[in-house]
Amino acid sequence: MGHLSSMFNVLARSFSLRKVKNNGNGDGREAADVMVKDAKKNEMILRSSGYVNVDGSKNFAAVCSRRGEKGVNQDCCIVWEGFGCQADMMFCGIFDGHGSWGHFVAKKVRESMPSSLLSNWQETLAQCSLDPDINLESDKKHQRFNIWKHSYLKTCAAVDQELEQHRRIDSFSSGTTALTIVRQGELIFVANVGDSRAVLATTGEDGSLVPVQLTVDFKPNLPQEAERILQCKGRVFCLNDEPGVHRVWLPDADSPGLAMSRAFGDYCVKDFGLISVPEVTQRHITSKDQFVVLATDGVWDVITNQAAVEIVSSTPDKAKAAKRLVQSAVHAWKRKRKGIAMDDISAICLFFHSSPSSQQVHTASSPK
Repeated sequence: MGHLSSMFNVLARSFSLRKVKNNGNGDGREAADVMVKDAKKNEMILRSSGYVNVDGSKNFAAVCSRRGEKGVNQDCCIVWEGFGCQADMMFCGIFDGHGSWGHFVAKKVRESMPSSLLSNWQETLAQCSLDPDINLESDKKHQRFNIWKHSYLKTCAAVDQELEQHRRIDSFSSGTTALTIVRQGELIFVANVGDSRAVLATTGEDGSLVPVQLTVDFKPNLPQEAERILQCKGRVFCLNDEPGVHRVWLPDADSPGLAMSRAFGDYCVKDFGLISVPEVTQRHITSKDQFVVLATDGVWDVITNQAAVEIVSSTPDKAKAAKRLVQSAVHAWKRKRKGIAMDDISAICLFFHSSPSSQQVHTASSPK
């Protein structure tokens, strides 16, 4: 791994510098795609229910996704240990598709985002190293955040544009949310497009675990979201049989009725206030921070942040933490939402201080 990492650093730096000089966009992305293939071959990427715990890593990630009662499962996930062959990096992403092509859109964004982000990150690093006005050593934490934020903004714009031009996926009235995290050493960078949620579990002064919500659920009725949509001539209102569920509508038609204000795809309303711009934040991980939960709204519609933290922390086997959270959400749907078709339910539980293990990637069939 060390040899591969150092070799990648040299190659990636070469690709990135060439991209900056030539203003091209092929070499860096091609290099990133090679990294994806190598990671898959070496079983460093998980894209189904299961867990990831690579030898020597502090990270332990458990993943679970369950189909709801609305048809095909439109949720999907990814965990990439050693992101870009960097020993101290990990990428986690959870995607919630909607519309008739939603499952295809979600999987396409899952496929495109990691390599695009990796390519843009390397390119941004190269640009900063060539800029005499930027001192990467002066404020490493601040510079790291700016580099990741710029990389994420560029990536999300590129992924959305690629999706619009895709000939085999009709994303005009279908789309997906995207919640992703990059862990780099003791920092995590969170990027959110849509209404999935990331919740951190940290130890309070009395020793109990306290939930800290790291993301905003981008719903259409949030003041800043509603203002943008209305300024773009879109409409926001609830249906009579769905009080409290605000949706985005076209100016002159009662469609598509999106329950989130940010998403990839959904080009029918991209001119009317829907955006794919991520909110990017960072957090420094300390010994008090235990784990983070990434989950689609199928979990958060029926499980509170506090309950999710308690469910995950009380699971003796970390490998089953995501599965137990999903199963708890299933039971809560049946209890709290009688008569309403259950949504797809997916979660990733990323533990920060795992004991080193020789285990790698283990896949499991989705719970029934």
